[in-house]
Formats: sequence, structure tokens, C-alpha cells
Amino acid sequence: MKKIRLDIIGLSSSHSQIGHYALVLGESEGSRRLPIIIGGAEAQAIALELESIKTNRPMTHDLIYNLATHFDISLMEIVINDLHEGIFYARLILENDGEIHEIDSRPSDAVAIAVRFKVPIYAYENVLDEAGIIIDEEEEEGQEYADDEGEFSLAEVEKSDPLEGEEEVSSIKSSPDNLRKLNSLLEEALGREDYELAAKLRDEISRMKKND
Repeated sequence: MKKIRLDIIGLSSSHSQIGHYALVLGESEGSRRLPIIIGGAEAQAIALELESIKTNRPMTHDLIYNLATHFDISLMEIVINDLHEGIFYARLILENDGEIHEIDSRPSDAVAIAVRFKVPIYAYENVLDEAGIIIDEEEEEGQEYADDEGEFSLAEVEKSDPLEGEEEVSSIKSSPDNLRKLNSLLEEALGREDYELAAKLRDEISRMKKND
């Protein structure tokens, strides 16, 4: 299966949940973005390494790095290999004594380890096809939707907040009109670089399409 090289675009703090962040990955040669909602501890671990900040004592991901290097285990790459019911999955591709090993991981932990080993981050093509968001240079004008007469608001979208490792909860009725409105809200969220909300909208759109 084809792998797509990704770069870390940034970490965006959550507007709806204190202590959570959107990890934004982007194609090295392309315009798709892959936002993944992660916990604060994992976001901190990624940010500390990206900023080359060393702690007085090793954090969990530093300990993993130290153990691996001590026993001559090399991390070759990480791959975000699956997306199931709004939950992302990843693998660490390791080498030891000429043998290749694959270890399952959460994407947030995999990225935190990858930045310490300074190895490539990949996602399979099918994951990007399903969850990737294409960034358009032109920003759409913001639109507001009422709660009554079958319309819905961004507040309803906030009720659907899947973190990696948690199941998706949806409160928006599936219909062609609502699907169009969700796509409009997605364009609005991308225009203001709210990748956390964009991830929620993307997952809701995917759910609706699967239920059609």
C-alpha cells in the first residue's frame, strides 16, 4: 500500500476541551492536512522535542528513546496505517540485528517518538483519502446557521468530539442538506485554521456518507 510522507505543520490548542490539542500533519508534497486530536501530555512531549527543550529528568518518550538506543534498536519510520470509526492507528517500524519489527501505537505516541529519533512520518494513502483535508488558498466567507427549522449550529458539532482511542458520538441527523452545510462549515473552519473543529466536521461528514 502506498505511503505518503507527512510533515508536522503545528499543534493547535483545543477551543472546546481544556488540555487537548489538534496535531496537524501535512503532505510533504501536496496540499492535504491530517488533523488528529491528542491529549495534552502527548502534545507537550512533541512540542518539547520540536523546540529542543530538555527536561531535568527524562519524560516517558525520552525513556523509550533511551531504552531503544541502549539496546541498539533503531526506529526507521512511523506509519499512520488505519482509521476505524474515527480512531487513528499507527505503527512503529523498528530494526534490531538486521530484523524488522512492527509495533502498534497511538499516532500521538508514535509522533512523539519519531521526532526524537528524527525519522520520517508516513500515512497510508487510504487514510489520507478518508480523513485528509485539502487546504484551499481562498478562504470562504463565514456562515451562520440557526438551531430551529431543521438547521443546526457549530455547538451541535462540538458534541461530536472523538479523541484518538475514543468512539465518535454524533447528534446531527444525516441528510443531503445537512451534509452540504457540514461541508460549508468545514470550509469555514479551514479558512480560520481551526483544525480541531475541521477534524470533527471531517469525521461527521465521513459518518454521514457511510450511512447513506
